[in-house]
Amino acid sequence: MTDILALLTDPAAWAALVTLIVMEVVLGIDNLIFISILSNKLPAHQQQRARRVGIGLALIMRIVLLLGISWIAGLVTPVFDLGISGAPGPHGEPTFETAFSWRDLILIAGGLFLVWKATKEIHHNVSHEETGETLDKTGKVVMSFGSAIAQILALDLVFSIDSILTAVGMTDHVPIMIVAVVVAVGVMLFAADPLANFIHRNPTVVMLALGFLLMIGAVLIADGFGVHVPKGYIYTAMAFSAGVEILNIVARRRREAKKAVRESLH
Repeated sequence: MTDILALLTDPAAWAALVTLIVMEVVLGIDNLIFISILSNKLPAHQQQRARRVGIGLALIMRIVLLLGISWIAGLVTPVFDLGISGAPGPHGEPTFETAFSWRDLILIAGGLFLVWKATKEIHHNVSHEETGETLDKTGKVVMSFGSAIAQILALDLVFSIDSILTAVGMTDHVPIMIVAVVVAVGVMLFAADPLANFIHRNPTVVMLALGFLLMIGAVLIADGFGVHVPKGYIYTAMAFSAGVEILNIVARRRREAKKAVRESLH
């Protein structure tokens, strides 16, 4: 209790908390996009429940990982080394790591899963070929609730480990990390339904979101191989693309409104 009171009166602790909340919210965008796309493939009466269950599982998983912080820290210890060197960089350093930790392997596996899932969804949206999956009356793929939750849980694990390891690098105080995670997940829960509904109402946004997932998957794979891409570049590109798409949506709606007015006059 004394330690918690000391944190409440420490300006540095508050600064760390605000920074962590912002970082956790930004990192949660990836998870939220994936959950939105998957939940939209469920029957309408199950979509909101799937989003809440998926985000709730993300919260539980992150808190459990924080309580096992020493185990998480051990995930960065190399478990094997390929014993080869990558092509030297401009300063003679290897361009990728050959010693892999459990964190690296989890990131690579998660990245490959994201690339596979996004590619599969893009292929279906473009070709509309029969894939053997269940379709509704509109031709939209419908998956089972259990399948959606299993896929959400798998990606929750990857994003949670990446998020917690980033938080560990910013503060040593577990209570600060837990508060930041709870607030960030609360923001995700608040934003989940509006984001999913926006994606559902605007089919072009689905392709943009799948493109984001492809990029995030590639970044996870690169990170697993020791090639660290600054996340600021990734989220700036995502924000710019989203801004352009919003302008396209506004312009399209204005054209449709003008067309409707002209047709009503005739």
